[in-house]
Amino acid sequence: QNLSLIEIQCLSFLLIKQFPMSYDRAITVFSPDGHLFQVEYAMEAVRRGSTAVGIKGKDCVVLAVERRALAKLQDSRTIRKIVAVDDRTTLAFAGLTADARVLINKLRVEGQSYRLTMEDSPGVEYLARYLARTQQQYTQRGGVRPFGIASLLAGVESDDGVPFLYQTDPAGTHSRWKAQVIGGRNAKSLREFLEKQYAEEMDETTCVKLAVQALLEVVDSGAKTMEVCIVKRGGATENLDEDKLEAIVKEIESEQEEKRAPAGDS
Repeated sequence: QNLSLIEIQCLSFLLIKQFPMSYDRAITVFSPDGHLFQVEYAMEAVRRGSTAVGIKGKDCVVLAVERRALAKLQDSRTIRKIVAVDDRTTLAFAGLTADARVLINKLRVEGQSYRLTMEDSPGVEYLARYLARTQQQYTQRGGVRPFGIASLLAGVESDDGVPFLYQTDPAGTHSRWKAQVIGGRNAKSLREFLEKQYAEEMDETTCVKLAVQALLEVVDSGAKTMEVCIVKRGGATENLDEDKLEAIVKEIESEQEEKRAPAGDS
């Protein structure tokens, strides 16, 4: 019961040697090589989530997400990976749905507070910066854990402005993108696919087609397991129904068959 200071230090040293992963016990403790393991674990939670794709076109941003298979008796309307944050900003996320719900509510309250104070709608950059700041705050104090989600925000800065695409991650960083993929084990390969296929000033139809084509690399049931939203000039949104998505999927599959046909004939 009455341990000396030297004995306590020796005991602490032995515990660290015996349990080398003790640096992940607290969010505020860096490992000797500069890692915050809890933040990295939160990023792993994102990688285990559904895939989300964002593509910026000439005057639109397309958000497309993988929708995991639902239970037979579950109502699909209650499971949404693309949600409206404000009348000019839409968000898609990958990771823990419960964490996303909390962050989305915080973001909506901040948007209403901004509207009440400034008498104007907040821009997408302001909301992305606020979201990243909130996520970062949960990485540097005890008693909390990081949010296990990454997000793609699509929105405008003015009522008639062109939409932009932003990304945030569990570490609390935010950045603007032309095209980005978050979530899923194949995010890196899909990002490489977009790097090859992306072109500047793409129209709405081309952006939707490219987003669906990217998701087809990871989904099995085609249009049934996709959710696609188009954010247009001024922040207006359009959610594509299953029939429209099915037509796009069939068009992509027919084009792929035509490309393979000459090789097969030869």
